[in-house]
Amino acid sequence: MVRQLLPVSTLLLGSALLLFAGGMNGLILPIRGTQEGFSAASLGLLGTGWALGYVAGCFYTPRLVGKVGHVRAFSVMSGFAAVAVLLSLLLLTPWTWIPLRAMSGFCFAGAAMIVESWLSERAEPSTRGRIFGLYTMVNLGASTAGQLVLTMGDTSGFLFFVLPAIFYCLALMPTAMSSKAVPKPLVSVRLDLMALWRNSPVAVIGVLCVGVSNSAFGTLSAVYANGIGLALATVALFASLPVLAGAVSQIPIGWLSDRLDRRAVLIGVAALALAVDMVFIALSPESRMLNLVLASLFGAAIYAMYPIIIAHANDHAATDQAIQVSGGLLMLYGVGAILGPLFAGFGMETLGSAGLFMTSAGAHVLLILFAGLRILLRAPVAEADKSSFVPSPSARATTPETAALASSESDLTETDEAETTPGAD
Repeated sequence: MVRQLLPVSTLLLGSALLLFAGGMNGLILPIRGTQEGFSAASLGLLGTGWALGYVAGCFYTPRLVGKVGHVRAFSVMSGFAAVAVLLSLLLLTPWTWIPLRAMSGFCFAGAAMIVESWLSERAEPSTRGRIFGLYTMVNLGASTAGQLVLTMGDTSGFLFFVLPAIFYCLALMPTAMSSKAVPKPLVSVRLDLMALWRNSPVAVIGVLCVGVSNSAFGTLSAVYANGIGLALATVALFASLPVLAGAVSQIPIGWLSDRLDRRAVLIGVAALALAVDMVFIALSPESRMLNLVLASLFGAAIYAMYPIIIAHANDHAATDQAIQVSGGLLMLYGVGAILGPLFAGFGMETLGSAGLFMTSAGAHVLLILFAGLRILLRAPVAEADKSSFVPSPSARATTPETAALASSESDLTETDEAETTPGAD
């Protein structure tokens, strides 16, 4: 196994450096912005800017790579991501941070797509699943470490802007030093809303709702925790523990969704998230431990919803359309991710800290009601016809190439054949 992983070890290192920098960058901005007196609405717009850039990066990176190649494109992405972080330090105003955050999102998506395409190309059929699992664990660990490192210094200085810039530059190593042939062209995403709707209405509405909820929490959880007076170390845990809990919860929830109607499982998970929403709204807890426990429960629920939705959509998709469906739903998630921080930021500005969980509660109520309606209108997929549940990283760190990396070799072969067959669309 070690011998099989050695060819991709440098790529995994590059991805870890990228996610480590992204973890620091994503958490320092709301913390420092709060210290600088930025409004919750403007900090919410940072998440909207990131999502806009991220979606644009997923769309346009394949074109850029086609023109200048993988190595040059990756170098541009990492370089501009470093520039965006440093400019955020020099220009301490929310109205410059928002477009800079969009630049970061664009670069981050592009760099991640290139690394994932390289991994997918290097993965042997027998090791593809293990490489995807290791890639997911490396990214989760690196992102969490990047967030937690903020507890080790002064967030009012320049350190946590310079450090992520350094690590973005270090992430250049795997592609710049690679002597292997560059991989095949990246996955191109086409967002066909009508096709997605015909395939699974629950997936369309569900992924929009999850995008609103997850992106709102991912962007403003640190603002919420800071606003209720939690210490910096606790703020970092409040932001990172939910992601870890979401990764762990996918194992039992995935097992359950493979055996029951996925829509019912999705409703149950959304109901758990809604219950935590209501506790935060009604009680406004101040206890450090209670906040961390509730945040962990919340993360266990919200970060398990996206892979359930992807699995449900793939249950209804043709075998040669799995990657296209997953990529299309990711773009739709991006639409929700654009709206979520916007709504939550203005909600917190007008209603106080509880506005964050009021936003996610509204999204969870809509998801529960619509999924319940669809259960009444459409019979569940037979267990024998279900695709396998695949644990996934947070959709915030997912690209269309992630779906290709997670796919089996036969799925990729079928997709290639469909793309080269006239009239396959």
